[in-house]
Amino acid sequence: MTRRILIVDDSESFRSTASVLLVTRGFELVESVPDGEAALASMADDCPDGILLDINLPGRDGFAVATAIAATHPAVKIVLTSSDTDDVSGAVLRTCGATAFVPKTELATADLEAFFSDSTLES
Repeated sequence: MTRRILIVDDSESFRSTASVLLVTRGFELVESVPDGEAALASMADDCPDGILLDINLPGRDGFAVATAIAATHPAVKIVLTSSDTDDVSGAVLRTCGATAFVPKTELATADLEAFFSDSTLES
């Protein structure tokens, strides 16, 4: 089964790179958007299986966006990412409804298939 993923990041360059990485690994890209409001609007139109979500977004941060999405779409797997931090605790992940955290520097080697699978994992 092909997992459908939404990418949310304010860096166009990162969205492009992540898109190529995900598609190369067999994921289907639903959309790539620059902020939380666009992500929430996209969710209303076409609910993905998973979301790669930057923590540091303009407006609502990734934690707030994850919390809002998890409240309305609890089956969606949310993987947080950031270039500004190396770790997010399991307690924080549970609080905002995220499945995992992957630093941007480790995205290319991360087991994204496992993070976006039906089993819930934490970093």
